[in-house]
Amino acid sequence: MPVLGLLLGLVAVVLSAITLAKAMSRTAAAIGLTLGVIALIINVIVLAALGSAVSNAADTASATTAATADPTVATTEPTPDATTEPPTVTPTTEAAATAVAPTTKAPTTKAPATRPVSAEEENAIRSAQSYLEFAAFSRKGLIRQLSSEAGEGYSVKAATYAVDSLHINFNEQAYKSAKNYLAMTSFSRKGLIRQLESDAGEGFTHSQAVYGVTKAGL
Repeated sequence: MPVLGLLLGLVAVVLSAITLAKAMSRTAAAIGLTLGVIALIINVIVLAALGSAVSNAADTASATTAATADPTVATTEPTPDATTEPPTVTPTTEAAATAVAPTTKAPTTKAPATRPVSAEEENAIRSAQSYLEFAAFSRKGLIRQLSSEAGEGYSVKAATYAVDSLHINFNEQAYKSAKNYLAMTSFSRKGLIRQLESDAGEGFTHSQAVYGVTKAGL
């Protein structure tokens, strides 16, 4: 297009020159003038188009340069590695696996067979009950009374069986004995305890003698 404009311009110039030189008709001069105007218009249009194209190209080039100079980099956060805890393994030992609770049998104790009471023992029981009705006795004193030759003459085994089978409260027997002594004579606390617990006296234990004397008010 610029070449065409130049050619038309040249033609217009030539025609105008010929017109001027040879003094041709005004028609040729008008044609030349018209062609020259057209050439000028075309050149103006072409120049405008070229300027617009150059401007667009420059804008594109500058945009490309800017994009190249300042690239946008997508930053992706690193994905942390999944931390997996190792599975907890409960140690199993053969001893624990194969352990068998020992079977313990409950001890079976048979109640001892009650032996028949001998006639001597029955008589010793009745004699012990009779003695306890009118006097107070310690365990040792009542066994001695039942088994001594001066007393009833039972065997020591029969006398012991008779006394133990009656389940006598000897603390109360010591109390009764202490009251009997105090009714007959005077005693100090220590003297009465000694009388109740001595073998020559009643034969109570020390704790029984203390209980009896204390309950008797001494």
